[in-house]
Amino acid sequence: MFQYRQVLVRLRASDTVREIARSGLMGRDKLGELHAVAQSQGWLDAGADVPDDQAIIAALGPARRASSTVSSAEPHRAAVKAWLQAGVQGRAIHAALKREHAYTGSYSAVVRMLRQLRDEMPPEVTVRLSFAPGEAAQVDFGAGPVLTHPDGKPRRTWAFVMTLCHSRHQYVEFVWDQASATWLGCHRRAFEWFDGVPG
Repeated sequence: MFQYRQVLVRLRASDTVREIARSGLMGRDKLGELHAVAQSQGWLDAGADVPDDQAIIAALGPARRASSTVSSAEPHRAAVKAWLQAGVQGRAIHAALKREHAYTGSYSAVVRMLRQLRDEMPPEVTVRLSFAPGEAAQVDFGAGPVLTHPDGKPRRTWAFVMTLCHSRHQYVEFVWDQASATWLGCHRRAFEWFDGVPG
């Protein structure tokens, strides 16, 4: 409502509709409507007070809703839904529509449809796993940092990580290779560290 009052102040200061529209405050069509209402209500008279929000709302009537239109992506809803369920991203879906279906609509239309489709889909179900103490451990064996080997040369290391599922306590060891003997040795040392053995 502030912008309506600001426009009324400028109209009372003899600014033209074109000047006000050029300032970006309001479009010319809306300005023309407001100017006509302001003249009929006497709001442009020099001695009149600038109307409050309720008076402006009452004079202008209810806000017009945007006309309902059919999305340019609507004819391709089934394909978009299938791609979404397959995990394809929005940009790739838009490109595929253009390539395979001669789609000429905007990327924004595809994004709006994807938002609608995601809202219609059931949420992803997750299951929290729970374990008793000592029941299970998870092991990861992956690339570690490059460190200086005892022979003086920089070499890649491998990180062995064992995580107890109940307590989330971890054992981490960096090794120089991924040989079976190394892998088994890491397990043995991890169980010694946790002071336990698998049952």
